[in-house]
Amino acid sequence: MATASKKSQSIVSSSHLVSPRSPELSEFEFGLIIAWNAYSRWATRCMAAAGLPDLAITDVNVLHHVYHRGRAKKLADLCLIQNIEDTHIVSYSLKKLIAAGAVTSEKIGKEMLYSVTDLGRRIVEAYREVRERCLIESLVPDAGDNERIAEVTRLLRHLSGAYDQAARAAASI
Repeated sequence: MATASKKSQSIVSSSHLVSPRSPELSEFEFGLIIAWNAYSRWATRCMAAAGLPDLAITDVNVLHHVYHRGRAKKLADLCLIQNIEDTHIVSYSLKKLIAAGAVTSEKIGKEMLYSVTDLGRRIVEAYREVRERCLIESLVPDAGDNERIAEVTRLLRHLSGAYDQAARAAASI
């Protein structure tokens, strides 16, 4: 009886996909969808507040990854770190960021390398300030919250591997 009650109380986006073996996975998927959309909305609005409006979430993430560790990045590395198979998606974001003056490219040998410009650096630093003021301060996580965030992060990495493997399996059918 508890299983039937639990199943009827599940909050999912696609009830036809709920598996009796793991209704929790459908709940997770719905949570992932709404969390991704909330994160995307937040990041694009934060970037607009930082001074670079009209970017899509992929553009925002690409800019942050180009800035990451202060080293020039190859297109393949940017795709790998974000788990994006279609290089055209990241390439398009790079073109938008170059046109906006936030990123520059340099050909070294056969490889194109991307780096942030001074404007890109200022924008990312402004993004960080807006993030601290609007997001971090509103969360005010204590040590317990941070540990729970770390646990969820580990679970997300584990599940992303399962989804990647399932995607490879589905591609071979």
